[in-house]
Amino acid sequence: MDRLWAPWRLKYIKGKKSKGCIFCHCAKGRSRKSLIFKTRHTIVLLNIFPYNNGHLMVAPIRHVREMSQLKNAQLLDLMHALEEAKKLLDKVLEPEGYNIGINMSRAGGAGITGHLHIHIVPRWASDTNFMPVISDTKVISQSLEELVKRLKRARSKKD
Repeated sequence: MDRLWAPWRLKYIKGKKSKGCIFCHCAKGRSRKSLIFKTRHTIVLLNIFPYNNGHLMVAPIRHVREMSQLKNAQLLDLMHALEEAKKLLDKVLEPEGYNIGINMSRAGGAGITGHLHIHIVPRWASDTNFMPVISDTKVISQSLEELVKRLKRARSKKD
């Protein structure tokens, strides 16, 4: 078995796990480590189990399962926050492309089924290499803490 050294994960593994919805916890200020920014109706946070470096999640503050449950102002704010998150990633990581999507229900691939959220995953032509194919291992090349700092710093310098 191959091992991938990731010492920053120990804090999460041994840390106290919160119960309930991670998006609601973050929106209420109980878990701010991964929060990148918050708007009137939306939160944007770094995924702590990323598919790729810079994997963000954009969620309405209101705890809803379906987009149809959002009011127009909430839906519009969600889309504006998604675009702002993409621009931040463009500025900080300069990806060559993105996967942006919503997984709805367990059958649809959602890990968190009760609170609607949009994944935004930066992609590079070189981000698929032999590691996932041969060893079923994904390498994330930057610590989560460092990336949160860079994204917050870039947002504070916007326009």
